[in-house]
Amino acid sequence: MATNKINKKTNLEYLLALNHIPDVMFYHQQKLLKYLDNLEEIFTSPNYLNNLNLAETITAQIRDPNWAGVANDLAFAKEPNHHIVTIFDQTYPPQLKEIAAPPLVLFVAGNLANILTLQIAVVGSRNPTPTGVENAYQFANELATNGITITSGFAMGIDTASHLGAIEANGATIAVMGTGLDIIYPRSNTKLQHKILEKNGTLVSEFPIGTVPLAKNFPLRNRIISGLSVGTLVVEATLKSGSLITAKFAAEQNREVFAVPGSINNLLAKGCHNIIRQGAKLVETTEDILEELAPAINKLKNHQKSVNKSLNLEINLDRDYKKLLECIGYEVTPIDVLIARSKLKARDVIAMLPILELEKLIASAPGGYVRTKTCAKI
Repeated sequence: MATNKINKKTNLEYLLALNHIPDVMFYHQQKLLKYLDNLEEIFTSPNYLNNLNLAETITAQIRDPNWAGVANDLAFAKEPNHHIVTIFDQTYPPQLKEIAAPPLVLFVAGNLANILTLQIAVVGSRNPTPTGVENAYQFANELATNGITITSGFAMGIDTASHLGAIEANGATIAVMGTGLDIIYPRSNTKLQHKILEKNGTLVSEFPIGTVPLAKNFPLRNRIISGLSVGTLVVEATLKSGSLITAKFAAEQNREVFAVPGSINNLLAKGCHNIIRQGAKLVETTEDILEELAPAINKLKNHQKSVNKSLNLEINLDRDYKKLLECIGYEVTPIDVLIARSKLKARDVIAMLPILELEKLIASAPGGYVRTKTCAKI
């Protein structure tokens, strides 16, 4: 591609192009993070790129970016309730920035505000016992009732029960996917995906649009599940369960790890017993988790207040926010209608909507946004 065309690319497009290079950020992130202010030069200056001393396979892909894939990513973000959040954005989860290899880009479908909420991960076996399913559902349901967002991996078994427990409590849930958000995996969870989005939940992935299920991507996905959360609860797991990878990430990220004990004759309890021996907290009730997490919960709430202040969330004093609010009715209003009504720039409307949602003045719904009762106070 000619240099004059490359120079017209935005910083977001360069970030997305890097994101299309398999494993580049996970294995070379610390090196590349130093140069994120000069992304254009990485792609356009041969000398600059050579100075990074990357593997030739990586260098070759940077020299020939997947612009078609980037275009697909950007097309995804134009759909209602679809978002691309970069590590530079105020809406990027602060707790996720703290992990060793935070994703540069997050693709989000549904309620964007959920990714900034207090989260607990609930994970476990894909083939649980009936008791394991009941425990996962009950813990998630009670935690969601206490205002905590339930984050899990959208897999069959414990993950599915956790998402459903939060939904049935009218709480928030986040499904972190191991594929692009245009691909449902497993297919048997198609109804669950629809239910999550219909009930104000959220789908999240670091993988570009079109990414198919690959075994290597699911452990990477697990670090995001734990990274978004203040603690991880393992309900049932064998000694070789992928859920223990999530627990391992949580421990490395200095997050709390919890485990539900089981019968010594249950193979699905052995993974839980093993991490309890290694320091995970044995839990029998939701109160066990809430009591242990009280300091972390208070710390995150205080941090969120600081973030809110830096975002200048005194929206009742902001003319543009008030203007946008006046364009949202109690019926579902699509984003394109809001842009037309408000006459604000599309990028500004898309950036403002999650802030209004964080303030509980509006709520996302299939096809757009609706007012909440608190909006009458503005």
